[in-house]
Amino acid sequence: MSVYDTRFLIEYFYSADNKVLQKAKLFLRRDNNKYISAVVLHEVYNLTLAKEGRQTAKLRSNILEKEFKVVNVDAELAVASAELRYKYRVPMADSIIAATAQILRLPCVTDDPHIASIKEIQTVWL
Repeated sequence: MSVYDTRFLIEYFYSADNKVLQKAKLFLRRDNNKYISAVVLHEVYNLTLAKEGRQTAKLRSNILEKEFKVVNVDAELAVASAELRYKYRVPMADSIIAATAQILRLPCVTDDPHIASIKEIQTVWL
């Protein structure tokens, strides 16, 4: 069980490195309970929209919603995110993703240095 950051999904969808892609696929296959923040869904949709168009962005969004449990931002998560953002001076999206991992008490799959700097959560990478 893990919370996945946008950077993992960018590697999964766009990596030119076959080794990285195979590791990402294996990582996902082994995880039966995968979570993403609604912010990750937003970021992946936006990036896909820019790179591949609306149709692909919608398809990818639908797949993500089926494969991952999407965690919406509620009041508890918003406050936890603001606390992390203030303490570590990280971007809002990163603090929301980190707060999602913190509240769920799960590791975050990322290589993002902003998220990795947050001591309240564990991060893992391929």
